[in-house]
Amino acid sequence: MAHPALAHATPEVFWLDDPARPEALPSYVGRGSADLVVVGGGYSGLWTALCAVERQPGRSVVLLEAGECGYEASGRNGGFCSASLTHGFANGQSRWPEEMAALDRLGAANLDAIEEAIRRYAIDCGFERTGELAVATAPHQVAELEQAAAEMRTGGHDVRLLDATETRARVDSPTFLAGLHDPSGTAMVEPARLAWGLRAACLAAGVRIHEHSPVLGLEREGAGVRLRVTDGSVLARRVALASGAFWPLLRRLQLMTVPVYDHVLMTEPLTPDQKAAIGWTGREGLSDSANQFHYYRLSRDDRILWGGYDAVYHYGSRIGRDLEQGGTHELLARQFFETFPQLEGLGFSHRWGGVIDTCTRFAAFFGTAYGATVAYALGYTGLGVGATRFGAEVMLDLLAGAETERTSLRMVREKPLPFPPEPLRSVGINLTRRSLDAADRHGGRRNLWLKALDRAGLGFDS
Repeated sequence: MAHPALAHATPEVFWLDDPARPEALPSYVGRGSADLVVVGGGYSGLWTALCAVERQPGRSVVLLEAGECGYEASGRNGGFCSASLTHGFANGQSRWPEEMAALDRLGAANLDAIEEAIRRYAIDCGFERTGELAVATAPHQVAELEQAAAEMRTGGHDVRLLDATETRARVDSPTFLAGLHDPSGTAMVEPARLAWGLRAACLAAGVRIHEHSPVLGLEREGAGVRLRVTDGSVLARRVALASGAFWPLLRRLQLMTVPVYDHVLMTEPLTPDQKAAIGWTGREGLSDSANQFHYYRLSRDDRILWGGYDAVYHYGSRIGRDLEQGGTHELLARQFFETFPQLEGLGFSHRWGGVIDTCTRFAAFFGTAYGATVAYALGYTGLGVGATRFGAEVMLDLLAGAETERTSLRMVREKPLPFPPEPLRSVGINLTRRSLDAADRHGGRRNLWLKALDRAGLGFDS
């Protein structure tokens, strides 16, 4: 039986269910050419196109999007715009410890640049530099937060460890045992409006955007690359691939990422009494500290977005609209009221899902093909709202053949290990999910499978 709070939840993305949503742009027809062709109209592609014309005004840039800009992951996420380029400090420290000072500095500068661009282009996307609060909801997570706080402070981060009383004074839930407050490393945005604002900025700067124009293939032609679309083709001097979880066009990338489904709920607006019952006056973004974790935040009109927990992989890396709804929403609804029992009776207005491109190191990876006429950035693993702008700059550096601080990073030069082909891929991912769930239920104790993945530097996350 469906949870009663879901009775009136429409199966649509809250952020896309907005009268500000722009009309679709015409598809690409005919044969043409451009200095740069960007494949993909999410954050990664839009930032790449915009930064390209900012670097070189007058440069001819074409962006080809299979659907509509911002309709997939960029319009469906929680709106956590993080300064981290490494999917959190711990993941970066474990992989590139000698580079963390530089990566933290570059990440902070990247978040500042995003805020400046939103201001300069007058993008109405509810940008709030609220910071983030990670909460412990099990005793073993308290010790983990204590360790994380010590490591982050050693790394120069201004974070504060909170006990249960201090945590609940910020946001009140009987499940909160401790918290780690980072006041400056995260901003909240309205995801689709950010994408639409970047789209408008690109158009104003002269980028030619064509929606409903899936790229069917690419091949070398002379010194450039020709991209085929349904009703024509375009010859590009340089190409940036920013397709996220979708078909990567390059054979070498086919095992480098997998699409996992993330599911989200949005409540009805809180009444003043409901808001007072939980506090949350600082409007921080929240996440709990489990392996299968939740993330939650307030909207502009004081709804609660509640998502995460169950990252679902479908055999054969299948992607489809029929996979965006399902039992995870009922599980999320039950968990919401376990966290906030004082909000019993509140209903959900929207429920949706979408795909995340995850890789075995959790953080994005980069590279080139076709003699460095093609660049790519993939694998953001759910933390791409901010990091995609950095990835755009990396791709443009690579296409220009420029040696920069970004391209000299080991994080940029190295690739993650690929996922195995099916059926081993599905077996491994589902075994990992079950093991992570078991660790959450047994005091954080990791079984032999997880310990082996740790030693190999592999992972699976949402």
